[in-house]
Amino acid sequence: MPVVIDGTTGVSLADAASVNTSAVVDAAITASKLSGAQTGTAPVFGARAWVVFSGATPTILASGNVSGVTRNAVGVYTITFATAMPDADYAVVGTANRPATTGNCVVAPDSSTVTKTTTQIRIRVTNTADGATDASVISIAIFR
Repeated sequence: MPVVIDGTTGVSLADAASVNTSAVVDAAITASKLSGAQTGTAPVFGARAWVVFSGATPTILASGNVSGVTRNAVGVYTITFATAMPDADYAVVGTANRPATTGNCVVAPDSSTVTKTTTQIRIRVTNTADGATDASVISIAIFR
């Protein structure tokens, strides 16, 4: 069914260059406007970067704002951000598949050897039974 506006048929779309997004302020993005219709008044914070990769190679399986993952040693990886963080005061959250039948994997920033920066973070994956490990799948999210 055609749309009739002012006696003419059709609809014209705005040129992408003429759409002004600067009027959308940070506070305009609320929980209820996000997919999933979250509720409550607590602020919503999105991940600034995330990556899922296989440990031994390491091959990136999926990511956002991550340009690369380097394996520095068994269970030790450097994750490089495509766009730098505003500062190094970000939170690192991670999980890893347990490669052994015993123990649990722990994922943590490897701050003992390298200080995290705005452009990269070094993480260590450790199995509580076996020590450092190249887990089959490692997932990392960065929040700031």
